[in-house]
Amino acid sequence: MAPKKTEAKKNDAKKADKKTSDKKGGAKAGPSDKDKEKSVLKPATHVNVRHILCEKQSKALEALEKIKGGERFDKVAQEYSEDKAKAGGSLGWKVRGSMVGPFQEAAFALTPSSLEKPIISDLIKTAHGYHIILVEGRK
Repeated sequence: MAPKKTEAKKNDAKKADKKTSDKKGGAKAGPSDKDKEKSVLKPATHVNVRHILCEKQSKALEALEKIKGGERFDKVAQEYSEDKAKAGGSLGWKVRGSMVGPFQEAAFALTPSSLEKPIISDLIKTAHGYHIILVEGRK
C-alpha cells in the first residue's frame, strides 16, 4: 500500500503544479494590474508644488546633491532658492496652465511625495533659471 500513497502524492503535486501554471498571470514576469495602477498617475488639474529656483546651473546642481544626500527639501530650498518662495520652496496649489511649459510638464509627471522622502525632478531649465521640483499632492 505504501507505493500507492507516494504515487497519489506525486499525482496531487502534479495537479497542483498544473493548476498554478494554468492561472492567468501565474508565472508572468511583468507587473500585476495593481502595480500598473500605482505606477500610472491619475489625471490631475492641480498640483501642490514646491521648487528650488537657481539662476546658475552649478548652484542648482549643488542643491540637488544635498537633497539626494538626505537633506530635507524645504531646508535646502531656504538656503538655495532665489525666488519669492523661500519659505521651503512652497508655491501652493497650482492649476494646469498657470505654469511655464517645461516646469508644468515636470510637475504633472511627478509622483507626490513628502519633504522627508522626496521624489524630485531632475534640473528643469526655464526662462527663470534652473528648477528642482517636488510635488506634495494632486487633485
